Amino acid sequence: MELNEAALIESEMTLRNLRLTAEVLETKRAAIRWLALSLGIINPGESRLGSLAVLDALIYFQFIKMTDPTVKDLEDYINANWEVINEKTLRYHLLRMKKMGFVENAYGKFYFKPPGTGDKYDPANLVSRLLGDNSADISGKVSQVIKDLKSKSLGG
Repeated sequence: MELNEAALIESEMTLRNLRLTAEVLETKRAAIRWLALSLGIINPGESRLGSLAVLDALIYFQFIKMTDPTVKDLEDYINANWEVINEKTLRYHLLRMKKMGFVENAYGKFYFKPPGTGDKYDPANLVSRLLGDNSADISGKVSQVIKDLKSKSLGG
């Protein structure tokens, strides 16, 4: 029986364990790039700045201003702090981050996917939700398959 492997994928997340060097923390842009690489938002060597600017804007509003921004808020922030971004490009990056499971939106406002419990404006809760929920779900399924394989091996 052939499996349609693509249809089995519920979600996908890339995590990279990058060294955290002094150079990474020297500038805001270097730190944003490190974070985007670490979370798989960009790939090594990628030079486009759009996703970095959107990530920076979301971090600014959620963890500094402690508010959920509109597209206009994000666009204004990015235009003032990065380079000019058009609304279509901004929405593309937001949709991409939404498909990755990082971002949600409601009532015209965007925010990092909140944790099940706790303060959504606390960075530790975001990291716990991103890493914990995904790894716990995957871990449970991998364990189930290994147990099934073990019983198939013992029984046949």
